[in-house]
Amino acid sequence: MLNEGDKRTVNDRRKKPTPGLSRYTFFGRRKTIRRKEEQEKGGYVDRYSSKLFFFLIFIIGLNVLDSFFTILILDHKGWEANPIVRSVIDTYGDKFWIWKFGIVSTCLILLCIHSRFKRVKGVIIAISSIYLMVILYQIYLILFY
Repeated sequence: MLNEGDKRTVNDRRKKPTPGLSRYTFFGRRKTIRRKEEQEKGGYVDRYSSKLFFFLIFIIGLNVLDSFFTILILDHKGWEANPIVRSVIDTYGDKFWIWKFGIVSTCLILLCIHSRFKRVKGVIIAISSIYLMVILYQIYLILFY
């Protein structure tokens, strides 16, 4: 028989989902999704892999290089091929990179948060590859034209 001190009243934390902003947002411990069914569906974790961090920083670095090379190419009488970026350059001038950096960074944050869902890692690798090809093409333009 249980004594009065042996009885526990514990609230089940699983009855309601963890809120988006909580103590687990910055200090959580979940690095992976444990159950096989949940891994197949995808989900959210508290900590991300160093590989993902590398790719996100790589894309940010390529974005900065793209902005810098775009300014160089424009200074040498080149033109911007992307019509959206061209309109932003027309509107903001040399400060277009702030807009571009903000948009790309926001998208990367969303990709990072959703990185445990199907195909998101492939999207991140594809973006890295495409950005790398753009940078290599810009280097070619700067060196040979």
